[in-house]
Amino acid sequence: MPVRPELMEILACPKCKQPVVLSEDQLSIVCDVCRLRFPVRDDIPVMLIDDAESF
Repeated sequence: MPVRPELMEILACPKCKQPVVLSEDQLSIVCDVCRLRFPVRDDIPVMLIDDAESF
């Protein structure tokens, strides 16, 4: 089960506090402002800056 739309509505980037979006492959959460990608593991977004990767 992918990340629920209700959860996506309330998620924000932990670094800049801007809204985030689910990637097309639904394997990560993306912040276009910070250019960070947060992983989704077992359908749970891991919104930790240390676990994010730049793109």
